Amino acid sequence: MNVAITGGGTGGHLTIAKAIEEELIRQGDTPIFIGSQNGQDRSWFEDDNKFEEKYFFNTGGVVNKGLWGKIKSLFNIFLYSIKCRDIFKNHKIDIVFSVGGYSAAPASFASIMLKKSLYIHEQNAIMGRLNKTLKPYCDGIFSSYDSDALIKDYPVRDIFFQNARVRDSIKTIIFLGGSQGANAINNFAKKIAPTLKKNSIKIIHQCGKNDFEALAEFYKENKITVDLFAFSKNLEDKIKEADFAISRSGASTMWELCASMIPALYIPYPYAAADHQYHNAVFLKEQNLAFLKRESELDSGLIDEILKSDISKISLGLNNIISQGGAKKIVDFIKNRQSSILK
Repeated sequence: MNVAITGGGTGGHLTIAKAIEEELIRQGDTPIFIGSQNGQDRSWFEDDNKFEEKYFFNTGGVVNKGLWGKIKSLFNIFLYSIKCRDIFKNHKIDIVFSVGGYSAAPASFASIMLKKSLYIHEQNAIMGRLNKTLKPYCDGIFSSYDSDALIKDYPVRDIFFQNARVRDSIKTIIFLGGSQGANAINNFAKKIAPTLKKNSIKIIHQCGKNDFEALAEFYKENKITVDLFAFSKNLEDKIKEADFAISRSGASTMWELCASMIPALYIPYPYAAADHQYHNAVFLKEQNLAFLKRESELDSGLIDEILKSDISKISLGLNNIISQGGAKKIVDFIKNRQSSILK
């Protein structure tokens, strides 16, 4: 099966691309990757030699741009869609798997023009604009939320399930603001750090590069031992150590924490498109499997509420919210459908 994986821009999209890549390779297929020179695509996959080939186009988003910016972006997408036709021919691509984001536009539109099979994974509770545009023309949607999804599961990498364990008390808290960091989470960490120190709770803190020096100085001045880092390619090892997370609610991070059975306080990024991070976390909050607060609702007293909660009950509940093998289910489904088409 000759597959092109496309999309990206953020770690949330690229985590899905990585999970599908790993499963395809496990099953003997070597996909190609088509992404953008912008965003995080290159830092994730430029040195990934498991792909047969990688292509990074100079594409950008259309949203939140002026008229000229929109025209320029759309024209670039059109040009690279034409280029994808040659790429598909050279690699004999018959299936395009899109993880969304502006990086996915050229290959996705090319797949429609050439009548290649197009499958989409939508990570969030609120569907992105590109996926909304592509949905009527694709061969299927995969999502944990969409009622039309062929498979309602999330392809979390196996390592998170392998590291899973029941958390029955909070001895270590991890702060996750994403690779770029999050000021609200960093500031909240400073508010509650003295309480955590008083309760002998260890701190792991992903703070992003912009706040790293200031936070390092804060922890030093307050004599608080911390595992502080801007970015890590081995975040699963950090998550493994934690008993509780305070995190943004981007889909991939949220489902990785669920797979790891880690209870969490989710603080949605307030400017996410269509407020999708809030709606992602509401899915868990409504099942009493997460804490959820807006940035404006953060208060140092929250930590007392968290420490008094039944962490073990939440951790056990998360074990039933997601199952291992999401990527395998998706790849198997596509292969079976492709086989029936070829027959």
